[in-house]
Amino acid sequence: MAGNNVKWEPLVDPQKVLMPPLHIKLGLIKQFVKALDKNSSAFKYLQDLFPKLSEAKVTAGIFVGPQIKKIFESEEFPKKLTRVEKAAWMSFMSVVQGFLGNHKAANYVELVESLVENYGKMGCRMSLKLHILDAHLDKFKENMGAYSEEQGERFHQDIMEFERRYQGQYNENMMGDYIWGLIRESDSQFKRKCRKTTRF
Repeated sequence: MAGNNVKWEPLVDPQKVLMPPLHIKLGLIKQFVKALDKNSSAFKYLQDLFPKLSEAKVTAGIFVGPQIKKIFESEEFPKKLTRVEKAAWMSFMSVVQGFLGNHKAANYVELVESLVENYGKMGCRMSLKLHILDAHLDKFKENMGAYSEEQGERFHQDIMEFERRYQGQYNENMMGDYIWGLIRESDSQFKRKCRKTTRF
């Protein structure tokens, strides 16, 4: 039975919900880059690192998985950050490697708490992804890296399309549209697979 503060029964058993690690990672770097000083050498470094990305995408912190990996591998990027920015960046890297990857560190709770604290000091806003990470740690599976990043990327693209369609404004119909779209797609794929070929 749902609690008194829940109007409707959940559509999906919460135990069967997988939090997509890639989607959270993309959200976290987006908040980090948006909080960077746009006149800083760190921001300029990101622009030079990805010359084919538009200035608008870099400014909005819109990166994909391989681009995040490239920034992680850079030894120069952390050197261009202020003390507060570097603390936030190191926290982000620790959470990705010690929680959202293949191995969950023993101190993963402290890693996430440190990330939230350092992001707050840097001026990052509490986004939905940061809230999910902070408030629902117990819902994450043991091995986050075992889940396909392709699925996470697909989810990310779907959500971006819905945000564009609803012009960034949350609407009560938004999630319903998304779920019905998934149901229609699943039904369609199932019917295509099950269709028998009639031979004459």
